[in-house]
Amino acid sequence: MGSAPQYHHDGGRRRAGRWRRAALAALVTGAVVFPLSAAVRPQTPAPPPASLAPLRASTLDGAYAANRANAAEAARTAAAHHDRARAETDRQLASKKRHLLRYDGRGPGLVTEVLGDLARADRIAVLVPGSDTSLDTYGRFRAAAVALHRQLARQAPAGTRTAVVAWLGYETPGTVSTTVTTTGRADQAAPRLRALVADLRAVTGPGARIALLCHSYGSVVCGRSAAGLAVDDIALVGSPGTGADSAAGLHTRARVWAARGADDWVEHVPHVSVDLFGATAGFGTDPVSPAFGARVFAAGDAGHSEYFSPGSTSLTNLSRIVLGETKAVTHA
Repeated sequence: MGSAPQYHHDGGRRRAGRWRRAALAALVTGAVVFPLSAAVRPQTPAPPPASLAPLRASTLDGAYAANRANAAEAARTAAAHHDRARAETDRQLASKKRHLLRYDGRGPGLVTEVLGDLARADRIAVLVPGSDTSLDTYGRFRAAAVALHRQLARQAPAGTRTAVVAWLGYETPGTVSTTVTTTGRADQAAPRLRALVADLRAVTGPGARIALLCHSYGSVVCGRSAAGLAVDDIALVGSPGTGADSAAGLHTRARVWAARGADDWVEHVPHVSVDLFGATAGFGTDPVSPAFGARVFAAGDAGHSEYFSPGSTSLTNLSRIVLGETKAVTHA
């Protein structure tokens, strides 16, 4: 379930898009039974990640500098191997304006980027992406983080300091693949997301409020990570399910929210969980259904990749959740 945001609204596309959404849902569902092969991107060499001191407020600047230097080295390596697209991505990440908490340019690539002053933030949003997100598509994921950061700046009460963390901290599955229909990648990602939250707490202290905003397959990652996690809110958007039968089954003290836009094709993906060929396929109860028990909020007419579109109902409500303005959140 992809995570690339799109910034346009065209009422006329809905009629033409219904068949496309249903067809894509059928492809994703069919991938459980009929494994699909895809072109594998050639692996461009990159240096191993930088060695970092334990993350604290006092070590943040050092971490940012080390990761920028590592990205710059990765850019040079990619250029030497004639991978111009990856080299350009790495060069952008190496800019002095970028704040990289973690960076690994090897393979599909991993990056955790901070927007805002993390050490002083009162409210922190962590974006957890869905499928088909890698360094090669990172610009689209980052655009969602930028849109949220700007929205928070507009909505935050005077004196409230905010930060957004774009967490591409796991190898995401392909949208049309067998991996996108099982919890395997999410199970691998869960310890890394827990480690991120521990790092954020080490930097900010216990007083900051942290919200996980989990898109598509990212909601499976959040579901597998939620038990005992020191976060205040978990918002699931465009979710195929979490792997749990209910919000209570996540075993979290956080408020659990869920939304799905009227134009999101994931509505057509069956919300089931079955054992198939030795693996569990599907993610169980629909998070926006009454049976799941989440706080369902309005997402307007958002398509699957539009929850962070500027000016959208979904982005406004997600910002309210991050800011703790729970009574202002509008409901579906």
